[in-house]
Amino acid sequence: MYKLIVDPVAEEQIAALPDEALRPLAELFTLLETAPWSGTPYNSAKPKANMLTHAFGERGLATYVALEHQRETYLVRIEWP
Repeated sequence: MYKLIVDPVAEEQIAALPDEALRPLAELFTLLETAPWSGTPYNSAKPKANMLTHAFGERGLATYVALEHQRETYLVRIEWP
């Protein structure tokens, strides 16, 4: 299990999400606490890097850092165009 930490900027982005994004986001949070390495590398040129992205809902994208030794997932940004 990983501890999910949400960056203050991501908190603001979450607060601005429409209602339709909240359930998929909650499901993503569960995934980030249990299997953060399931995301896609943020930089495809560095596939083993710990900065990842994960889609959620129909349009959402989360960017986060998986910190293996600390067993933490640091959520950096949320996008919902």
